[in-house]
Amino acid sequence: MLEGLRVIEYATYMAAPGAGMMLADWGADVIKVEPPQGDPTRMFFSTIGADADINPVFAFDNRGKRGVALDTAKEGGRAALLKLVDGADVFLTNVRPSSLARAGLDYDSLAARNPRLVYGSLTGYGLTGADKDRPGFDIASFWARPGLAAMFAPKGAEPFPLRTAFGDHVTSMAFAAGVLAALLERSRTGKGRLVEASLMRAANFVMGSDFAIQHHFGKLASTRPRHGAVSPLANFFKTQDGRWICLVPRQGGNDFANFCRAVGRADLIDDPRFASGGARRKNAADLVTLFDDAIGAFAFDDLAARLDAEDIAWAPVQTAAEAANDPQLHAAGGVVEVPVKGGGTIRSSGAPVRFPGADDGPKGAAPSFGEHTRSVLAELGYSDADIDALYESGAAR
Repeated sequence: MLEGLRVIEYATYMAAPGAGMMLADWGADVIKVEPPQGDPTRMFFSTIGADADINPVFAFDNRGKRGVALDTAKEGGRAALLKLVDGADVFLTNVRPSSLARAGLDYDSLAARNPRLVYGSLTGYGLTGADKDRPGFDIASFWARPGLAAMFAPKGAEPFPLRTAFGDHVTSMAFAAGVLAALLERSRTGKGRLVEASLMRAANFVMGSDFAIQHHFGKLASTRPRHGAVSPLANFFKTQDGRWICLVPRQGGNDFANFCRAVGRADLIDDPRFASGGARRKNAADLVTLFDDAIGAFAFDDLAARLDAEDIAWAPVQTAAEAANDPQLHAAGGVVEVPVKGGGTIRSSGAPVRFPGADDGPKGAAPSFGEHTRSVLAELGYSDADIDALYESGAAR
């Protein structure tokens, strides 16, 4: 779908490269420009003291890209990057604004060279304000400072970390969407623009429903333990054979009666303690205990059939191993085969949307460090002698 679109990715780690990966899946020619020491994600496993023959984390965010290694602190490396930009449609970066400005790689500088360029900046805290140059990682900029760590932890519990690159990849989706919106605008105007995304802003949007309450009422209910839930049946319950399920009452409906019938407690439908949402909230602890006992009497498969018969929204609480093999995830295209160096493939997550009938999956392996430096420089018109000189100077790797 994006065939013919050239994207220069001057970024490391996961959030911006995750957006580049989606564009590559959808057909763009994404050229990943790495610094002389390489993208730190290449060292993901060695950093934590583990050995791995294949780095599936790097392979996920960088599949289908071409890899170029340039030292842009050297004039030859910077000049090569600028030549790439001159012929590009999109420039993606997560380098801090002050560093880009000092190197002449900020939006104004590159737009002056290539007015059609869509320039995508992804930072921890945005391009304006006192903290625009503060280093940003998702556990700090997406999870801790925007309030998510405090919101997710039940009242009285200590903060806990989010899983690897969770906030990064939420922001990747927003970043890719913004870039594509700017490309649509360019198709009408012929002019590119600056696209700005940040981990902090993405976190604020993800929790927009809660922040809408906070902004309007000036307060927000904390996450509560199971027996203190505001909506007691929007909760988790354990079956006789030790499996947890998640129940989801629909707002404005009459799911309470359906729930009661499904778990064999139709007698609770007319119980005055639970006759309304307010009454159920007031007597939440009692209701959760009653449902614990009722659901605990059923094996998972039996309960699943009963819930489905009442058209109840519910889901099993699955482990990562169970979720990775969920047949519905595979049917929905959520798992893809990613080529790896040396032949073969590894399984990985698909992009978050699919385009039925289109070739919307991985287009190749993640590049080895500097794999395409020479060939890409040749495409830019560098002679063999010029390229050799860049290697000898250390500007190319």
